[in-house]
Amino acid sequence: MRITYISVIAIAGTIFASCNSATKSTTVAADSLQTVKLSADSFKRTTDGKETGLYILKNSKHAEAVFTNYGGRLVSLLIPDKAGKLTDVVVGFNSVNAYEKSTEPYFGATIGRYGNRIAKGKFTLDGKQYTLFTNNGQNTLHGGKKGYQYVVWDAKQPDAHTLELEYVSKDMEEGFPGNLKVKVTYTLTDDNELKMDYVATTDKPTVVNLTNHAFFNLNGEGSGKILGHRLQLYADSYLPVDSTLIPTGKIEKVAGTPFDFSKSLTIGARIEAKNDQLSYGKGYDHNFVLNKTEGMGMFHAATVQGDKSGIVLDIYTTEPGIQFYSGNAMQGKNVFKDGSSDDFRTAIALETQHFPDSPNQASFPSTVLRPGQTYQTSSIYKFSNL
Repeated sequence: MRITYISVIAIAGTIFASCNSATKSTTVAADSLQTVKLSADSFKRTTDGKETGLYILKNSKHAEAVFTNYGGRLVSLLIPDKAGKLTDVVVGFNSVNAYEKSTEPYFGATIGRYGNRIAKGKFTLDGKQYTLFTNNGQNTLHGGKKGYQYVVWDAKQPDAHTLELEYVSKDMEEGFPGNLKVKVTYTLTDDNELKMDYVATTDKPTVVNLTNHAFFNLNGEGSGKILGHRLQLYADSYLPVDSTLIPTGKIEKVAGTPFDFSKSLTIGARIEAKNDQLSYGKGYDHNFVLNKTEGMGMFHAATVQGDKSGIVLDIYTTEPGIQFYSGNAMQGKNVFKDGSSDDFRTAIALETQHFPDSPNQASFPSTVLRPGQTYQTSSIYKFSNL
């Protein structure tokens, strides 16, 4: 079977495609508009009566972000490295089918209705207990069995920089109360910032915690482990967890622990330390309490540096926490766009969010949304290089 790949170029909201045989490689000229080796047909499908497809955002500095409305996923993100070479810093797949069948369901996805874990799949709101689908041992993770990573979002691209995704999460979907209207706007700015703006309203009291679950390797997809990446988290405290990764309710200082990234440190420096918390997560899979360090009109959450590429990622958010996940469950069972496999710790996730299990922990910032209120939160993932 002959497969045709497209080199996708988006200019002023219009998508142009030039076809190349699958036997030829797609190249990027030094002064080029970006190209991504993806088959448009592989992202065209009808699911739940809705059409899926690819959406391409561009800026004047030749950066490019590629999304699919299947799961609201970030498929690819091309950023220039220290030598000016475009590097795909987000790992992902080359088809909707690959995302659907992946043993890791969250690659690049927009996550909801509740990002992270809810203990034992239960919470009580206004005196009524709600029971959710438990898809992570005894707990609910990232919205349940069919979280937002598996839905088809209504997509609109008003210009070359912007993608708007909308979804109505129906009352009692996955056990959550209220018809939740969600809008997520992804914007690629000319300063190499990927902005994520979330808005939601409900007709019944509910809980909401939206985020994006991009998996990053700043050295590029297929470049190997992320243990040499340098990470700084602007957080003096973190949330210790029990053996099922539910927060204990305590907020503890990172000083003197393997969780101290208050100064830039390689991810691999302490990841094998003898520590119960690292044992529970099989590495880092913990929420950090942000210091509210100001930056970009938000809180500066993290700085990550690719040790080979020199690409630097700074994360800013209006959220109180960030979940750092070091790719501990990656097992080499899935094939990425470039043909490499999702081997152990070859990508990380840094998810801006409210705290895990907040609906069951009164001391944590509330995630309750009521009729007449508007859930609104923003994050910026800003890229630069050394």
